[in-house]
Amino acid sequence: MRKSTSGVGATHSYSRRRLGDAATYVFLTVAGIIWLIPIFWIFMESFNAFPGPYSDGFIPSHYTLRNYVQLWTDNSQLAFGQMYVRTFVVAVFTCLISTAFVLAVSYSLSRLRFSFRTKFMNIVLVLGMFPGIMVVAALYYILKTMGLTASGLPIIIGLIVVYSAGSGAGFFVMKGYMDTIPMSLDEAATLDGCTKWQIFTKIILPVARPMVVYQVITSFLSPWLDFVLAKAVTRTQNNFTVALGLWQMIQGQGWLTQWYARFAAGAVCVSVPIAILFMIMQRFYTESMSGSVKG
Repeated sequence: MRKSTSGVGATHSYSRRRLGDAATYVFLTVAGIIWLIPIFWIFMESFNAFPGPYSDGFIPSHYTLRNYVQLWTDNSQLAFGQMYVRTFVVAVFTCLISTAFVLAVSYSLSRLRFSFRTKFMNIVLVLGMFPGIMVVAALYYILKTMGLTASGLPIIIGLIVVYSAGSGAGFFVMKGYMDTIPMSLDEAATLDGCTKWQIFTKIILPVARPMVVYQVITSFLSPWLDFVLAKAVTRTQNNFTVALGLWQMIQGQGWLTQWYARFAAGAVCVSVPIAILFMIMQRFYTESMSGSVKG
C-alpha cells in the first residue's frame, strides 16, 4: 500500500508539473504573438500602396515598393538618406569610443587601487542620480561655443562628443562583472611576466566578453535611437538624425497624409542595423560561453 500511495503521489506531482509547463508555454506563446503583431503590422504597412494613415483593414490591400524608393530618393522635403548615414556614423564612432572608455574605467576601478578610487565612484554614483535632461541646454551652448552645431562634419563631431563624453561614468555594471573575475588570474599572469596591458587584453577581456557584447549593443543603440538630446543639439532639419526624421514624418496633417507609409518603411530601415548587430554580437556571446581563457 505504501508503494502504491507513493506512486499515486508521484503521478499527481508529475501531472501538476506538466500542467504548469503547459500553462507557461501557452502564456509565452500568446505574449510572443502580441509582441510580434506591431512588428508585423509596421512591416506590412511599409509596402502599403496608400500613403496615408487611414485604410479599410488591418492589412493593406495593395502593395508597392514605392515607399522605400521615395524614402531614399525624394529629398525635396526630407533627406532621410542623409539622416540615416549621419546617424550611422555617429552611432558607430560613439560605440567604439564609449566601449573603450567603459572598459578602461571599469578595469582601473576593479583591478587597480589608488587613493581617489572610492571617492571617484561615490561622486559618479551621486551624479548619476540626476536626470540627464538637466544638462541638455548647457550641452547645446557648449557645443555652439565650440562651433560644433553647424551643418556637416561639425554637427557629427558634436553628437559624437556628446554621446561619448559621459560614457565612462556608466562603468558600474562592467566593473561589477570584472570584480567577479578572480584576482588569482592576474597574479598568475604577473608571475609569468605579463604586463597590465597583457592581463587586460589576454585575460580580462576574454572572460568579460559577455559584458563587452552588452556594452557594444547599448553604446550603439543610445545614439541610434536617441530623440531628446538629438532634438536639442540639431536645431534644423538639415542636421536631423533618423529618430528626428521619423518624428518629422508624422508631424501635422500635411506630413501625415503623404509620409505615413514612408514612416513605416523608415522604421523598418532603422531596425535593420539593430538586427544585424544583435546577430553578430550573439555569435560572440555564444563563443564566449564555451570558454574564455586560453593560453
